[in-house]
Amino acid sequence: MSDDAKLSARRLRLKLALEELQEMKGFGTELVTLIIPPDRQISDARAMLQNEHGQAANIKSKGTRKNVQGAIESAISTLSRFKTPGEHGLAIFVGSIIIGNNKSRMVNIVVEEPPQSLVSFRYRCDSRFELTQLEEMLVDKKSYALFVIDRAEAAYGIATGKRIHVQEHLVSNIMGKHRQGGQSAQRFERLIEEAAHNFFKRATEHASSYWLPHLENIQAVIVGGPGATKDFVVKNEYFHHEITKKIAKTTFDVGYSNESGVRELVENAGQLMGEIELDAERQIMNRFLEELIRAHPKATYGEMMIKQALTQGAVDTLLISEGLRGNIVELSCKKCGHGTEEKWEARLTRQQELPSCPACDASGDSIRELATYSIIDSLSQLAEESNSQVTYISVDTEEGSQLMQGFGGLAAILRYPMM
Repeated sequence: MSDDAKLSARRLRLKLALEELQEMKGFGTELVTLIIPPDRQISDARAMLQNEHGQAANIKSKGTRKNVQGAIESAISTLSRFKTPGEHGLAIFVGSIIIGNNKSRMVNIVVEEPPQSLVSFRYRCDSRFELTQLEEMLVDKKSYALFVIDRAEAAYGIATGKRIHVQEHLVSNIMGKHRQGGQSAQRFERLIEEAAHNFFKRATEHASSYWLPHLENIQAVIVGGPGATKDFVVKNEYFHHEITKKIAKTTFDVGYSNESGVRELVENAGQLMGEIELDAERQIMNRFLEELIRAHPKATYGEMMIKQALTQGAVDTLLISEGLRGNIVELSCKKCGHGTEEKWEARLTRQQELPSCPACDASGDSIRELATYSIIDSLSQLAEESNSQVTYISVDTEEGSQLMQGFGGLAAILRYPMM
């Protein structure tokens, strides 16, 4: 899986976890949040939890005391699986949550490999989980570099979300028309062109220096202006070579090359700014749809067929809708042992009660939750094992909506047709 795909997977995994965690609530201050940044030791967190377990013995309410100590014990048990917090840290959310009808269910959710590093150590016991650090990781930091220029002036800045920031407005002071003739005319023309070259170089260097520290988040560099100068500057590669790679193919005509021109550029290029992000998704979805209508298609869809194709190593690219939801829960029965030897799985949300044992009809505390993982995680793991690419498709395009509504959120482009 490419680095971009891995980051997308981590962001989507965090988004799914947060959707569940934000809905959870405890009867009292019984939900334990433990956040360990990458520079803290697991042993420190374990020692702190053991101390908190002792302190919890002083809680007056018997029910609250039992639930808090149970949550802390579960968190300590979870920590035993990890030697270090990992490159970006580790977050554990555990406790007894309300699931309706005055019932509760113990949950234990671990967020490992978040898309960014956790900043500070945090332990909290409350009626809701502490999610601020993780929520900040999903704030959209995508931006677009903006540049307008003509021979008289230039301006540049950056657009992030709904905010447009114009960093600098530059004036060229290039001489205009002149009346000299003969050799003087040639000399003046040469001086004017030299001044123009220096101005183009100065403007693009200033802009490049401003954008380079933000290059990771810049989706494209969008160039505009009132005349042909904008195309001349792009064609003659005045920008830094790393910036040049991100210049959009389309340039835009705007009335001015100042702050007003930058804002007009955003208005004119608004559609392009959205298209750049979604074009790659459209292309791969169109590739899937075109393949699907062939006589012997190298494409399939539906969870059962895709699992079969992944198991056979037939999947080239797995398409997963970001709108796909659902968890697979592995269970066992303490009373009769069902699920101990042969796998017992159920589809549940975190807010649903665990099902009764299909073998002996036991329920409640007799049912043990062994593991919970999302359908997306399950399929992504299969894809990684079969060296298949994974692409996450938003629901913001017609094609993305079609993947979710028409194909159940899952599709695959195959390496060969499946009979």
